[in-house]
Amino acid sequence: MKNNLRWGVFALFLLLAACSGEKGVETQTETVELKPYPNFQADSAFAFVKKQVDFGPRVPGTPAHSNTKQWIIQTLSSYGWSVQVQDFQAQTYDNLTWNLSNIIASYNPQASKRILLSAHWDTRRIADKDKQRINQAIAGANDGASGVGVLMEIARIIGTQKLNPEVGIDIILFDGEDDGEPENSFSKDPSKIWWCHGSQYWSKNKHVPNYSAYYGILVDLVGAKNARFYREGYSRKYASGIVSKIWSNASLLGHSGFFISQDAPEILDDHLFINEWAGIPTADIIDFSPELGFGSYHHTHQDDMQLIDVRTLKAVGETVLATVYQE
Repeated sequence: MKNNLRWGVFALFLLLAACSGEKGVETQTETVELKPYPNFQADSAFAFVKKQVDFGPRVPGTPAHSNTKQWIIQTLSSYGWSVQVQDFQAQTYDNLTWNLSNIIASYNPQASKRILLSAHWDTRRIADKDKQRINQAIAGANDGASGVGVLMEIARIIGTQKLNPEVGIDIILFDGEDDGEPENSFSKDPSKIWWCHGSQYWSKNKHVPNYSAYYGILVDLVGAKNARFYREGYSRKYASGIVSKIWSNASLLGHSGFFISQDAPEILDDHLFINEWAGIPTADIIDFSPELGFGSYHHTHQDDMQLIDVRTLKAVGETVLATVYQE
């Protein structure tokens, strides 16, 4: 097991000025240890991302969507997680009725203290920020598949080795997240939110009555080359302690080049409904710059496997995994 564990041991140096100038300057070293956690395999996470993309765009109502759903269920079940599917219907901005499915996998379901990890597994049916093939669905390698890939690797690790976390974990893969109105269009009914169907539904219809979690982490757009993760606005508003914990752990692990200690504005994402409606403090790890916004790939056909970098997957996956194991 020694080869499968990572000990996070880091030195923080504090300079203590002497009371007398004759004593000069002394240094004192304080050692901070992270509890042991398994090694996150970024190549495996990459393979999980590619598998989803190989199915094709996971647009609800398509064979790719159905095939991906069955693969996710079978794969998570094979790792010993308890898997259930929450089927529901939602109306789209253009008056379609979609049959959608949230996929929920639970580890140690009897544990009272639980951590919620989430992502979305659907993809956008239009490339409304592109200049070509605007009405064709995007591959969604980063926007959808990367978050799912990271969480499936975490599920594989926890389910196949002996170092067990001391809490229960629920992974929820939300459906229908990415089907809001096209860029620069106006909603026919501004009272409705056409994004994040899965998290809206689950937050009002939890898979377990009175379900709660100690905290939640949402991962979205977490695989792109040169990604940068800032402290998003709703995350700071509702889950500031969790944000501090995640970004601190990322720094200890050497991932501060990805996790930037700078604030970003609010993003409409699944965590908003988990925070406001479900009452679970949840932080969003998402590639969104306070100066530039989303990357140029966002909602375009550039969002394919060429965009995905194992280093980014490693930074996010290891940080989330280590954070869970500290509880």
